[in-house]
Amino acid sequence: MGKAEENKQKKRSALLSHAFSLFLNKGISDTTISEIAEHAGVGKGTFYFYFKDKEDLIEKLIAQKAEQLFIHALNKLNSHTEELSVEDKLILIADDLLEQLNKDKRLLKFLNKNLNYGMYKRALLREEVKNEMDVSAMYHQIIESNGSKWKDAELMLYTIVELVGGTCHSIILNNDPVDLEHYRPYLYDCIRKIVSVFRA
Repeated sequence: MGKAEENKQKKRSALLSHAFSLFLNKGISDTTISEIAEHAGVGKGTFYFYFKDKEDLIEKLIAQKAEQLFIHALNKLNSHTEELSVEDKLILIADDLLEQLNKDKRLLKFLNKNLNYGMYKRALLREEVKNEMDVSAMYHQIIESNGSKWKDAELMLYTIVELVGGTCHSIILNNDPVDLEHYRPYLYDCIRKIVSVFRA
């Protein structure tokens, strides 16, 4: 990578990093593009070189954070040497994601306010993200690893993502209605049942 390209990457990273910090501290609606640029040490025009608008930045920031979460979870999965069923692989990934979000509750708040399945899918299917990590391809590799066939693999993923995201927000943030340790076995039983429903 040349010096010019390295400088571009640094400016883009600075904009994303400072935007994330401002969003957490001030809220998205109260954070302006001018503030993001100022905190990143660049001109407002530079912001528009990298992002169309604030919504574009938010989507790229979600993609970046989701990518980091999934890379961590997939690395944990890849560190397992024993043979795992599809259900166990998906549960291991869900467990690692929950652990990461449990440790970083501010990230959970940001993602929960801004992340639904549609946004998640658009963010992770962006070409610049797919060049780094094609989550969709990895998901299919995981669920097809033991020769299983599926009725609707995308709908299964949607159901699991919505279940985990929808049920764990208040459990992690408020221990409501129970804490994560109490809920975890029920959640994983539900994931196993979802997988059985979608297995052909």
